Amino acid sequence: MPPAPAPLKQLSAAQARRIALAAQGFGRARPQAAGRRHLVDVMARLGVVQIDSVNVVSRTHYLPFFSRLGPYPREALENLAWGKRPAFFEYWAHEASLLPLAAQPLLRWRMEDAREGVGVWKGVARFLREHPALMERALAAVAERGPLSASELELGVKGAGGWWGWSEAKRAAECLFWTGRLTTATRRVTFERVYGLPHEILPADLHGAPPPAREDAQRELVRIAARAQGVATERDLRDYFRMAPAETRARIAELVEAGDLVPVTVRGWGQGAYLDPGARKPRRIGGAALLSPFDNLIWFRERTERLFGVRVRLEIYTPAEKRTHGYYILPFLEDEAITARVDLKADRKAGVLRVMATHAEPDATLDTPGRLAAELRLMAGWLGLAEVKVEPRGDFAPALESAFRD
Repeated sequence: MPPAPAPLKQLSAAQARRIALAAQGFGRARPQAAGRRHLVDVMARLGVVQIDSVNVVSRTHYLPFFSRLGPYPREALENLAWGKRPAFFEYWAHEASLLPLAAQPLLRWRMEDAREGVGVWKGVARFLREHPALMERALAAVAERGPLSASELELGVKGAGGWWGWSEAKRAAECLFWTGRLTTATRRVTFERVYGLPHEILPADLHGAPPPAREDAQRELVRIAARAQGVATERDLRDYFRMAPAETRARIAELVEAGDLVPVTVRGWGQGAYLDPGARKPRRIGGAALLSPFDNLIWFRERTERLFGVRVRLEIYTPAEKRTHGYYILPFLEDEAITARVDLKADRKAGVLRVMATHAEPDATLDTPGRLAAELRLMAGWLGLAEVKVEPRGDFAPALESAFRD
C-alpha cells in the first residue's frame, strides 16, 4: 500500500482561496428542490449563521442558505429555528447567531462568563447584581405564563440612554438570555424574540447533559471554525466564534499537537495559517452567488481582503453622502472571484427587486453582467418579487441593465 501523501506545507493564494470556498459549501451543484435536509447540511458545514434584523432585502440569516442552495422555502428555515421541533438554537456566537442544537453545550462556558462578568460581559454581570429582584420577576413570569416577549413582561419603563434605550424588561430578558437562564422559544412576524425556559424549549437530553470542560468546548469550537474555513490564520479562527486571543492560541497549539490542525504558509498572506486536515482541495471552483454582507465567507473583512483582494465594508451606518457603493451591498461571487457589488432593495409593495447601484470589481469579465442578472432574477423569484429593475447608478449599471434587455 503506498504511503499517504505528505501534508501540504505551503499553499498558493489561489489554492487557499479554493480550499476556503469549498469549505464554505461553494463549487457544488445546487439541489433542484432544496428543503429541510439541505438546510441542516449547510448549517452543519458552517457551524453558525449570523442573525441581523435589517430587512431591506431579506434578514441576513436567510441569505447564506440561498447563496449555497438557491431557492428554498423560507418557512423551512423558520421551522428549523423556531418551530415546534427545532434543530437550531439562538445564542451569541459570532454575533447574534443561529447554531446547530448540538453546539449548545459548547457555549455554556460563555454563559458562565456572562454570569461572572468575564471580559466583555462585565455590564451584564453588573446589571444582574444590581437587579436581582427584576431577574426573579422575569423568570417567574415566564415560568407562570409560558414564553413571553420583552414587551409582554412589563417589568419597567423605557430606558434612557444606554443599552439602546431598552426597557428594563428587555434588559432583564437579554441578560437572562446571555447567561443561559432563558432561551429563544420563537420569533414573532416582527422578528421580536420570545423568551422561554431552556428546560422547556431544548431537548431534555441536551439540556440535562453535563457541559464539557471549558478547554474541551473551546477546542471543538476551533475545530468547527477550521472545518468551516478550510485554511485560516489564528485571527480567522478566533473571529469565527469571537473567542479571546490567549485561549484561542492555547487551543490551536493543542490541536496542532494532536494533528487536528496542520500549520501551513500561504503565499502573500504575510502570517502563518492552519489547514484542516480533512479540507477538500479542488482544482477549480465554479458557480455564482450573491453574498449577504454578513455571510460567513466575508464577515471577517481582513480575511475577505486576503482571500479576494477586495475591500468589503458595511456601509449601513455610514452617512448617505459618504457611502461608496450604497446602503445594503451584496458582493457577487463568480467562480473564484468577487466580480461586482450590488446595492439591493426589496420593494415589496411594488413587487420589484431594485438594484439601487451596481459597481464592478477588477476581476469582472464579459460574462459577469449576464451571470449577475441571472442570479438577481433567481433571488427576486425566491423573494416573491415579480421583476428586477436596475437604477442608473454605479459604473457597472449600464452593463447590467443591458444584460436584462438581452
